[in-house]
Amino acid sequence: MPRGKVRVLIVDDSASVRQILQTILSEDPEIEVMATASDPFVAAKRLEKELPDVIILDLEMPRMDGMTFLRKIMAQHPIPVIICSSLTEEGSNVMFEAFEAGAGDIVPKPKIDTRQALLECSTRLRGAVKAAARARGRPRAERRAVEKKLTADAIIPPPVQGKVRPTTERIVCIGASTGGTEALNDVLEMLPPHCPPIVIVQHMPAGFTAAFARRLDSVCQIRVKEAEDGEPVLPGCAYIAPGARHMLLQRIGLRYQIAIKDGPPVSRHRPSVDVLFRSAAQHAGANALGVIMTGMGDDGARGMLEMRKLGAATRAQDEESCVVFGMPKEAIAHGGVERVVSLHHIPREIMLWYQAGHPAVAG
Repeated sequence: MPRGKVRVLIVDDSASVRQILQTILSEDPEIEVMATASDPFVAAKRLEKELPDVIILDLEMPRMDGMTFLRKIMAQHPIPVIICSSLTEEGSNVMFEAFEAGAGDIVPKPKIDTRQALLECSTRLRGAVKAAARARGRPRAERRAVEKKLTADAIIPPPVQGKVRPTTERIVCIGASTGGTEALNDVLEMLPPHCPPIVIVQHMPAGFTAAFARRLDSVCQIRVKEAEDGEPVLPGCAYIAPGARHMLLQRIGLRYQIAIKDGPPVSRHRPSVDVLFRSAAQHAGANALGVIMTGMGDDGARGMLEMRKLGAATRAQDEESCVVFGMPKEAIAHGGVERVVSLHHIPREIMLWYQAGHPAVAG
């Protein structure tokens, strides 16, 4: 076996799903399926012999459900676990129970109804496996671009220098991926009701984001909701891009509003941080603050540079507080980051920046 491969254990009671997952993962030269198991008891026997780098786990299985097995794994062997289940597509609290139990990521069961759907599921699954392995801190071979990667040009034209119309309204744009669900909770929970409007792209499939927004809304002082096409962007509110659709910032007169659009994945993601950041560069310019947080890959790096070139303030989460330092690292390398800060300092950075443009909200 070539050194550096991510070794995966698949646990699912469906033989056909195990085969599909194994085929998808085995097509990536950086991933090796170490073994498959039909239920948690078979998996436990395998774990007695050797430990994988990542476990892919179903939730609905005979003899022992996946959530119980997840808790047992975390108590005995803190191996990165990715939940792959149709239950999570319903946007139920199962997703949050899994995160609280220690899951590193959640992906829906692969869809094979169309070639495009299978390609997108495959890309998402392979990326999740690599991100989970990196989050563990083990060095891996450099990621190879095996799928065609589109830029934000596929959704929105590049911004033009000097074309941003002036406005006094300030807005915050945040992009996150692996580890972002908990990181966003930490940030939004600390913001006061008089915070600036916030638009957020968190890499998530369809069906996840509405429940994610409701969960955040229940623990935050500000309002948090899944974004809707055409709705105005208001202070004291955070808007989460709906899964599997792009979110753009637009302006009507001096007011911002949200546009939700279909289209191909950008930087291998839909929603894409690059798309949101580019739209912010065009429509907000120097009145925007861009924040790039934990996640694998380079989505957001180019868009953040475009924001900075048009006068926006930009911040990146530091390596120490990231689950995966991929997205912030790439944004820094591209030259788009003005300042690097720890996760627990991000709320303060947001409010200081907002208060500098709105002295009336200081305090």
